[in-house]
Amino acid sequence: MIRWVDAFLDRPLGKLDEAVTFWATVTGSTPAPQKDPGFVRLHTAAGDDWLEIQGVRSGPGGHHPDIWVDDLAGFNGRALSAGATVRADHGDWQTLSSPAGLPFCTATWRDQHVRPRPYGGPDGVTLRPHQLCFDLAPSAYDREVRFWQTLTEWELDGGEQEDEFVRLQPRPPIPVRFLFQRLGSDRAASVHLDVSCSDIPAGRRWHESLGATFVGEWPHWSTFRDPAGGIYCLTSGDPATD
Repeated sequence: MIRWVDAFLDRPLGKLDEAVTFWATVTGSTPAPQKDPGFVRLHTAAGDDWLEIQGVRSGPGGHHPDIWVDDLAGFNGRALSAGATVRADHGDWQTLSSPAGLPFCTATWRDQHVRPRPYGGPDGVTLRPHQLCFDLAPSAYDREVRFWQTLTEWELDGGEQEDEFVRLQPRPPIPVRFLFQRLGSDRAASVHLDVSCSDIPAGRRWHESLGATFVGEWPHWSTFRDPAGGIYCLTSGDPATD
């Protein structure tokens, strides 16, 4: 059974400090370097930790989920039966790949159970990173959604645009849910972070003042690059409940 999910931000090693500073600031967190070089967990006083950042030595990086479970061996066995492959076995945690080649990690639950609260910025804006969005080519979409639904056993919510988006909704207090976006053309699968935001224009001003770059705007979200080049979106909603 899944007990907790972290959002893991993979950023170029040379930009790790910029990424840590930015995300610690916009979430009100305290950076805590881990025993493994290049890994930084963001500690929050407003709940249990749910964000971690690592420096990658090649490529632009991206995002992946860390999944904390009761029965690690049993969960990994279910993942393999559903179509996952093992990338690396680190002993007390493993790295696997989904059928579309997206990485995720699994580890034994450490009693995380307090959902992090939103953080307030200037102009009254509040926000909370709350969702990993899987960007999938049409040819990979159906199989990938089935895989994650089988693996998580979460509720599938078609939402308002089910031809383009579906969502897997976890049981409380898990702080990160999964959204699946069907792209208009084939390309390699990827994952980006969604940040629930009470006021996107105010959030944009704040994030740009900290070094984020505006990419584009849609009716319910705006897309940015953080100072380390990672893609993320500010999505309209209530950070207290999203």
